[in-house]
Amino acid sequence: MTLDLRADPIQLTAALVDVPSVSRDEAKIADLVEAALREQTTGFEVLRHGNVVLARTHRGLPTRVILAGHLDTVPIADNVPSRPDRVEGQAVLFGCGTVDMKSGDAVFLHLAATITDPAHDLTLIFYDGEEIAAAFNGLAHIERDLPEWLEGDLAILGEPSAGWIEAGCQGTLRVRLTTEGVRAHSARAWLGDNAIHALAPVLARLTAYQARKVDIDGCVYREGLSAVRVSGGVAGNVVPDVGEVDVNFRFAPDRTVEQAIEHVREVFAGLDLTFEVTDSSPGALPGLTAPAARTLIDSVNVHGGGGVRAKYGWTDVSRFAARGIPAVNFGPGDPNLAHKRDEHVPLAQISAVTAMLRTYLTRG
Repeated sequence: MTLDLRADPIQLTAALVDVPSVSRDEAKIADLVEAALREQTTGFEVLRHGNVVLARTHRGLPTRVILAGHLDTVPIADNVPSRPDRVEGQAVLFGCGTVDMKSGDAVFLHLAATITDPAHDLTLIFYDGEEIAAAFNGLAHIERDLPEWLEGDLAILGEPSAGWIEAGCQGTLRVRLTTEGVRAHSARAWLGDNAIHALAPVLARLTAYQARKVDIDGCVYREGLSAVRVSGGVAGNVVPDVGEVDVNFRFAPDRTVEQAIEHVREVFAGLDLTFEVTDSSPGALPGLTAPAARTLIDSVNVHGGGGVRAKYGWTDVSRFAARGIPAVNFGPGDPNLAHKRDEHVPLAQISAVTAMLRTYLTRG
């Protein structure tokens, strides 16, 4: 099998979806992408690093734009191979990864092979392991081993955004709150101290919590503090001596991770519990005032695109923002359909995003 990068990106999306690439099983699709870039593009240096495929031009243009997309998907749910259909009269393509994010990959690959009058030098990064633990993230491996490949004036991640520019991203923090009690037979509950009951004030504070809305560069980020797991109990006749609740804080990018931790500590101040940070990732500021970002916005507006809005959730734009590189999410597909059994992308969105990016990436 080969990938035809000059084919319509709709066809290329279907071809990519038809290559299963669940996280930790990306070798085959990486092989195909590498071969296609080597054989069907001109002026690109191509490099393979594990199951990450990188390509870049060296034309001496004044700006460099990074196009990055992950090749892996969540586990297949009887939705490979791809299937064209219609939803509410609209032509769509069903299949695992159509939204997250093989349609975005297809757009990037197609443009790399077909742009003849570039306005920017390009760096393309197609990476593995995005859908699983951060230790497997191929972009993180490039950041560690080949950081020079992450240098640029703007990074565009092909994450699904329905043709909107979704700027920056929220940070995420997970905290485990643990209460301790005294174990006892439930028939003599007064001899014990119920650790699950001691979680009640935690849940009360979460229920009463008022989340911030923060406007940054015209993008409104809405924070959220939520219990995402509750654990406790020994047996049906035992008063438990340990209770746990995991809390997830999605915070606006004007907070650092350290500030987010301090804020969550303040929310639960005065309660008798243990506070443990189990995971954290910083957010990314929009960076929309950077010249390269403003030009992208203009190109989207010319084609009647969705405009600009905040990105809810965390994406790898954070890695670029931490390096001082403005980064946005921009791709076909409704992010609300990502990972679903009926995941599907409107064909018109693939064509529209291709046209918008072509305008941005070419001198014309």
